[in-house]
Amino acid sequence: MKKTPINPSGTGWAQACAVDQAERLVFIAGQVPQDRDGVVPSDISDQCRLAWANVVHQLEAAGLRLENLVSVRVYLADRQYIPEMIAVRNDVLGMRAEPAFTVVLAGLYDARWCIEIETVAAA
Repeated sequence: MKKTPINPSGTGWAQACAVDQAERLVFIAGQVPQDRDGVVPSDISDQCRLAWANVVHQLEAAGLRLENLVSVRVYLADRQYIPEMIAVRNDVLGMRAEPAFTVVLAGLYDARWCIEIETVAAA
């Protein structure tokens, strides 16, 4: 598989991401900031980290890694969470993935959730 970020931001994401010669696409449903016991952290940074950990868990279950991400859509309950979301995203992804990246402000299914992360990965 060949992945090419198009118009990369220089900060770990791109306006678009082209994938050539992929054998497999994995669509990961929105991962929320809730652990297996139903616990939702109250802190937005902790919620972001847990949602990303849940993304990583799904990637690993599919035999993939963060480097395989080609598209990320983040749903936030409020724009006030943007700085924390960006800080955690940069910490988790760094410059290794450069997926196409979108942020949507939305009402989320559970009022406790501040973030939900939906992704597409290619291999």
